[in-house]
Amino acid sequence: MLDQRPLRILHTESSTGWGGQEIRILTEARGMLNRGHQVTLLTPEEAQIASAADTRGIPCVRLPITRKRWWPWWILRQWLAKHGHEFDVINTHSSTDAWLVALACATLDKPLPVVRTRHVSTAVRSSLPTRWLYTRATSHIVVTGEQLRQNLHIDAGIDLHHMTSVRTGIDLTRFKPGDNPSLARQALGLSDRPTVGIVATLRDWKGHEDLLQAWATLPASLQHWQLLIVGDGPRRPNLEALIHDMQLHERVKLVGNVDDVPAWLHAMDIFTLPSYANEGVPQSLMQAMACALPVISTPVGAIHEILIDNQTGLMVQPQKPDSLAAALLRLMTEPELRHQLGRSAWQSAQASMGLDQMLDAMEQIFYRFRRPN
Repeated sequence: MLDQRPLRILHTESSTGWGGQEIRILTEARGMLNRGHQVTLLTPEEAQIASAADTRGIPCVRLPITRKRWWPWWILRQWLAKHGHEFDVINTHSSTDAWLVALACATLDKPLPVVRTRHVSTAVRSSLPTRWLYTRATSHIVVTGEQLRQNLHIDAGIDLHHMTSVRTGIDLTRFKPGDNPSLARQALGLSDRPTVGIVATLRDWKGHEDLLQAWATLPASLQHWQLLIVGDGPRRPNLEALIHDMQLHERVKLVGNVDDVPAWLHAMDIFTLPSYANEGVPQSLMQAMACALPVISTPVGAIHEILIDNQTGLMVQPQKPDSLAAALLRLMTEPELRHQLGRSAWQSAQASMGLDQMLDAMEQIFYRFRRPN
């Protein structure tokens, strides 16, 4: 029988950026704290997740672990040697912190067990060092979609029993259908026009350029629709230039990062995420579905595990603006289809995308692999 005493969990995150991975870490950490567990995040001072953890009341230790170098490894090793006894398990998240933690623990007399969460679908090379990291140095691997688990098994030869798929959970009390898109737009100071939206970090693989290419080809009869691009990131200057060059500034609004994501989803009539790489099961897609929005996305990563074409949304091929434009045209001109797909998306979210499902699964993994007392 599993020891059910409160867990003492240490998360590490070396990335300084911001996106779904960081949001999942914080959501999971806050959920575990609410369940009575002890949670600490270890991350660089300059990481955006550090200040976000402070805002959410998640204990955060700042260490310079952004690079795979001797000095960050030594600082981390010394910290773990001093404080490791205060925790039951380490949950690593990015490549750099996963390597630093694994190598540090390999040199400690009483190392902590390591659970690695892998959030993206990028391929892993089948090399001896990688196999050591993913097998001997790691007690268990969590992936954010079943397709990622299968890919690791095929690409790197990782035993399926050494991995568990745990989809990111969303708060269904926050992400729920809105009352009226028109009123939501007015509350946000937006033009009250029918609206297509995307919520994603502005990275190239999210497909924003493909979306703008598709948007520019829509017929004149649909030019009263507007496109909301919610999020920020390194591709913003490129998108601004593309919007200018394609003369779309009157029909496209770059919103930037927002705190109240549900309010912006409620202002939309259609949601799209035309990613072409690096996805597990995207949180923004699940959030839109929970808000009963009809969605358009691509069969990248594990997206097909929640989006069934013509049932819970429309599926288009990645990096095919013509295909995306056809799907947009279909939804923009068929309100009954929008309603039907939105309702099915909401039902799917209620059945399988809740926060407690993620927390229950992660809790059991941590209990299973925690350090024995």
